Amino acid sequence: MPNKVKLLFLGDIVGNSGRKAVKVFLPGLIKKYEPDFVIANAENAAGGYGLTEKVTEELFSYGIDVLTSGNHIWKKEFFPYLQKTERVLRPANYGGNAPGKGWTIYTKKNIKLGVINLEGRIFMRPLENPFTVGKYLVQEIKKETPFIIIDFHAEATSEKLGLGYFLDGLVSAVIGTHTHVQTSDERIMPKGTGYITDVGMCGAVESIIGMKINQALEMYLTMVPRKLEVEKSEKVKVEGIYLEFNKEGYTTYIERFRLINEP
Repeated sequence: MPNKVKLLFLGDIVGNSGRKAVKVFLPGLIKKYEPDFVIANAENAAGGYGLTEKVTEELFSYGIDVLTSGNHIWKKEFFPYLQKTERVLRPANYGGNAPGKGWTIYTKKNIKLGVINLEGRIFMRPLENPFTVGKYLVQEIKKETPFIIIDFHAEATSEKLGLGYFLDGLVSAVIGTHTHVQTSDERIMPKGTGYITDVGMCGAVESIIGMKINQALEMYLTMVPRKLEVEKSEKVKVEGIYLEFNKEGYTTYIERFRLINEP
């Protein structure tokens, strides 16, 4: 059992701008932190919506170990890949017949890391309860490893905080995704679980959560639904969090980061 396990978690990767940001910045982050594991949320990595096999393999080639996701993962053409891989997760609290897997135990350097993906229900779909599903999975994974992280892909900050307190002391970290806006509330909770409400995003800086500003404004002004396109400007950022766990699986150090290029 190692005395310390180090984890890098990157916020939601948005389209080719987000992939570019990961390609530019991840090598330096790996050199600086020397993480044992690199995890990223990639539900928006292919054109701003979902994933493809090609994009998935591209992200793995940059040094990411496991990709989590959320409500945008459901591209039918991606289902066959989702069914066969253990390195791309969909939220575990969808129905039992949903394609793919909501959790994994990923082994690297003889260290086992449990990763659970959950989706919130406030202002989102009426899925199975992420609290009860999450606790059940944690209890199962703890039979194999004390190192467990949760990507909680949720809208409401209250729901994210609730899950953090509910699982405090049972998991290594609860990391929020989905809003694409990094919060400044990273902390170690009273019983040793690392926490942040939202880890942020990887993508275009001058954008509305990674998408074209003019299109988003048009939608807000007219209220007419439309598909938004990824902003492809050169100025991009990577946002994420770095954590260290002791041999019992508790967080001993947590640091958020934001890196922006200057083209």
